[in-house]
Amino acid sequence: MEEKVVAVIMVGGPTKGTRFRPLSFNTPKPLFPLAGQAMVHHPISACKRIPNLAQIFLVGFYEEREFALYVSSISNELKVPVRYLREDKPHGSAGGLYYYRDIIMEDSPSYIFLLNCDVCCSFPLPDMLEAHKGYGGMGTMLVIKVSAESANQFGELVADPTTKELLHYTEKPETFVSDLINCGVYVFTPDIFTAIQDVSTHREGRANLRRISSFEALQSATRTLPTDFVRLDQDILSPLAGKKQLYTYETMDFWEQIKTPGMSLKCSGLYLSQFRINSAHLLATGDGTKNATVVGDVYVHPSAKCIQLLSVSYFCAQIGPNVSLSANVRVGAGVRLISCIVLDDVEIKENAVVIHAIVGWKSSIGKWSRVQADGDYNAKLGITILGEEVTVEDEVVVINSIVLPNKTLNVSVQEEIIL
Repeated sequence: MEEKVVAVIMVGGPTKGTRFRPLSFNTPKPLFPLAGQAMVHHPISACKRIPNLAQIFLVGFYEEREFALYVSSISNELKVPVRYLREDKPHGSAGGLYYYRDIIMEDSPSYIFLLNCDVCCSFPLPDMLEAHKGYGGMGTMLVIKVSAESANQFGELVADPTTKELLHYTEKPETFVSDLINCGVYVFTPDIFTAIQDVSTHREGRANLRRISSFEALQSATRTLPTDFVRLDQDILSPLAGKKQLYTYETMDFWEQIKTPGMSLKCSGLYLSQFRINSAHLLATGDGTKNATVVGDVYVHPSAKCIQLLSVSYFCAQIGPNVSLSANVRVGAGVRLISCIVLDDVEIKENAVVIHAIVGWKSSIGKWSRVQADGDYNAKLGITILGEEVTVEDEVVVINSIVLPNKTLNVSVQEEIIL
């Protein structure tokens, strides 16, 4: 009998992802397009490659109506059932899984994938599943080696170099532990539900103790957590490390966390370069004779138009590398686009330049204008962001700035946040 698999993707909610503003004001962060497709589309389409996949669940606390349209269209497109499950309140990364355990176990799956939506990687899920079956433990986590300087921003871990067993896990340590970090992608057996229940039961027991020792008073931080709020890292991974239950699978590919607009631009480029390997049909081409000249990896929505002047090739726009043009974008002759995400219904007029920027929905960039930045993806003003319906008038230069929605710029700005 075939062993069924289900996947659960944690999408968070509107109180999360505040660093993603102004791009998340009207669009939930998981639906923000990277390489022309919703952020959550990339892990969903990776799940499609898992053998015997029965269902995909998106768990979060956005309103259901915000995901209804997307969920129905992606289910039809991928021919796999995708359901959105709304949490009544945050339950923690493991608590949310447990809260919906009956629905997740409807198909009696043998394996449950758990992914975080704001992770960008190649998602080697079938290989990870094979490794997990070989280890014979309760769970396997995707890990990657990073520089020692950046490791403490993530969950650091120590794994047995031979057996790959997780021996030690600590979340964002103050001192260096290891250059191996947790990628936020896991596969578990259904035993994970027992482990989560044990945490809740233990916490309930502690809360019911009438007399609390002075040591337990010091531990008050954990005592005050609700019994149904269970964190995967601190409450499950750390205590179960070294007990022959959890194992690691190391990826040699790219991996990033998408916490800010700057990182979304970087990750859009990483996904575009991956398209070259597994979805080359999604990449645009053009040599400048009948349409724009395309350089490197570029996604152009079928409805986007590059407007020509007299069909003379030197008037042509040049697009790329790392450019994503969404629906109904209009690009004038002589425009130069490099490393940018241009969202729906934007117009970029003749000879404008956009470099290291995200141009919000329904915005307009005037003739001979420049919207650009240094391209430091980690810096607050490392890329320029135009919110929704921003107008940059002709011959205006916008450098390393963030412009909130519904603004008109008729003077040049540099390193400013325009409220």
